[in-house]
Amino acid sequence: MIYKFKSQADADVIMFQANGDQMLTIIGKEPSAQGIITVAQVPAAIAALEAAIEVHEVAEAKRRENPGRVVEVEGDSVMLRQRAAPFIDLLRTSAQAGKDVVWGV
Repeated sequence: MIYKFKSQADADVIMFQANGDQMLTIIGKEPSAQGIITVAQVPAAIAALEAAIEVHEVAEAKRRENPGRVVEVEGDSVMLRQRAAPFIDLLRTSAQAGKDVVWGV
């Protein structure tokens, strides 16, 4: 499955299922075929994504500092900050325009 996050305020953001599931889980939404992030939910969603990015980067920094020590960093070699950036931009632009973000509709 492919996620296509849409808003009337900005261009669509398309993600593979695993990445879309990760974003939705981080913001407290159940991964599903369709859904909505309301304007009122956007600030908490952005805060959750930024907190997850910070945790991910700390874990990555620890891994680099101690190459012999195994520190689990979820996902592939793409940093969460890079993967989440277009989604965060969509959320911010949508909130500024007073528009919800939807997927699967």
